[in-house]
Amino acid sequence: MRKVIMSLCTILLLLSLVACKSNNASSNLTVDNGQSTKFTKEEVNKAIDCVKNNFAFKGCTLTKVWYDEEKSDSIAKSYMSNGRGAVNGVKSENVIVLLSNFDVDGSGENPVLNPNSTYSDYQWILIRDKKNSKWTIDDKGY
Repeated sequence: MRKVIMSLCTILLLLSLVACKSNNASSNLTVDNGQSTKFTKEEVNKAIDCVKNNFAFKGCTLTKVWYDEEKSDSIAKSYMSNGRGAVNGVKSENVIVLLSNFDVDGSGENPVLNPNSTYSDYQWILIRDKKNSKWTIDDKGY
């Protein structure tokens, strides 16, 4: 009887571990900090870490995060003139835009996104108070 109980407990433990999954799946995440004349590698990496640590779309897996200075500058310019940057007082040197790709599974956990699909070039606008401050996500989307 004791062996049966131990066997059942072991099976339940294994099943619970298999059922757990991480939305960030960092082992399959591609990161590209690109080339920058505006930010150091450390600044870009801290911004990427902010996105990775705050990615919380249910039923989704972040697959790629990258910095492309040309695209970042273009999106940041629009953000500064027409977006939240026009009203929140942030300086342009304290704005960085990252891009990402993520997969949506078929579980239905996220009713807003299309199941079994990939979203590409999703934008993350991060800001900071000054050069040595932490990055925070101020806006995201397309």
